[in-house]
Amino acid sequence: MCVCDLVRVLGMPQPKISRHLAYLRRAGLVTSRKDGLWMHYALAPAKGRFHGKMLECLTCCFADVPELARDAKRRGRSCCEPGTCCE
Repeated sequence: MCVCDLVRVLGMPQPKISRHLAYLRRAGLVTSRKDGLWMHYALAPAKGRFHGKMLECLTCCFADVPELARDAKRRGRSCCEPGTCCE
């Protein structure tokens, strides 16, 4: 997911989101790759049983946590798709 997607979905400033993603990356919870000017992030593969259970919970919690469901709905299409802001 591109940082610009997270800015749009969460309605937070880009520097704040990037800073928190850096914390998550250092903790080994997300991976990142650079594509030109854009940074893309993904959940890191589970490194242990506890981490695996956390990821499992995330995959089934969207219907039960209103904030997660709202964010998933807001995400819609990526801004990095053809004809959008990141091109």
